[in-house]
Amino acid sequence: MNRKFYTLWLYVLSPAIWLYFLYRGIKDPRYLKGLKQRMGFTPRNLSAESIHIHCASVGETRAAIPLLKQIAQNYTSDSIVITTTTPTGREEVLKLLDELQHRNIQHCYLPLDWPGACKRFVKRIKPKLTILMETELWPNLLNQLSKNNVPILLANARLSDSSLKKYQKHLPLSKELFSTISRIAAQYESDRLNFESLGVAKNKIDLIGSIKFDIALSDQLRENQRQLKQQWSKGRLAWIAASIHPAEFAIILDTHQKLLTDFPDLLLIAVPRHPERFAEFKQACQKKNLEFSSRSDKQSPSKQHSVLVGDSMGELTLMCGASDIAFVGGSLIERGGHNPLEPAACGLPVIMGPSNYNFSDISQILQKQAALEIVYTPSALYQAMHKLLSQPSLLHTRSQATEKTFANNRGAVDKIMSIVNQLLNLHNNKNV
Repeated sequence: MNRKFYTLWLYVLSPAIWLYFLYRGIKDPRYLKGLKQRMGFTPRNLSAESIHIHCASVGETRAAIPLLKQIAQNYTSDSIVITTTTPTGREEVLKLLDELQHRNIQHCYLPLDWPGACKRFVKRIKPKLTILMETELWPNLLNQLSKNNVPILLANARLSDSSLKKYQKHLPLSKELFSTISRIAAQYESDRLNFESLGVAKNKIDLIGSIKFDIALSDQLRENQRQLKQQWSKGRLAWIAASIHPAEFAIILDTHQKLLTDFPDLLLIAVPRHPERFAEFKQACQKKNLEFSSRSDKQSPSKQHSVLVGDSMGELTLMCGASDIAFVGGSLIERGGHNPLEPAACGLPVIMGPSNYNFSDISQILQKQAALEIVYTPSALYQAMHKLLSQPSLLHTRSQATEKTFANNRGAVDKIMSIVNQLLNLHNNKNV
């Protein structure tokens, strides 16, 4: 498949794409807002000659926050346009804008990857640099940026073995995609090798580690975590099951029931991965005869509640700070696992299942430093949890190991900023 065939296929799918937005809009009206922006009609007040940064959704936006703050601090006189593809990503950006109080930072939705929409978008914002977080690649957008001589940086880039296979299935299109990229700030050696196997030149790739290790919890957030822990646990030990999927619900609840035998005051903070699964998880609690409270009720769990359901959005880090141990979901099933760094940033020992290929390099780093334990069965999860809960000194040692690992792996943002400076200088010199 090449870009022309891809574009033709995209036009064929146009009715399905609009039906998708209509369907999502019925369930969540936020998806019906900003449709003009998705056609490339950016807001009239959006600044041109901007530094453009794209973060697809909530996860990429949160990961990019240290970088976004640094760019805002270093380029105070420049306009910055942050794009997302989801409403939840947009809301995360708006929170950041309130915090930064930077007059020249604006948000809009990234256009759908139709040539006309991308052409309008690039013409209107005239970016002097585009930064794409992780591996968010859209062929027609990249083509328009390249035509307009806009340098493109793929930042905090990952390319797992499974993603590599997908790109290899469409090699002509993949090679065209990556030929438009100016520089790739890859996380780890495995990512670099995978990019090279797609024909990316070695001198275009920099190894920078993960900017997620540069997460800095604000003093206010730490205080909120402390207060929440005090309100919720009241001296009880608590563990969080973060980003869990339906196939993991029973495993988590069975494990918790077994742990309650020896630790009757133990609190489970359970956060399903998707909001539409909140009700399903509550039903699973009822079937197990486990008393639960809901975060959305804004009430602290009583002693009768052994489970607290984290059914609120954007509060995972806050809830991690109210816990003592974290299990990261999507890992006891074939999903590749979710990000272990969010709970690790809060100093928690982390436990995951064997399916962690989405974060394999990060998992290996955490494992080597005894900050992460991999369990292969539900019984092994119970044993790992029981061991930590019954040995306070071990729990403390593992928490210290997590904090040390973070301290030793910081610095990715500084490396990316060096590349940003080089690309901006190169662009400015070409346009003198």
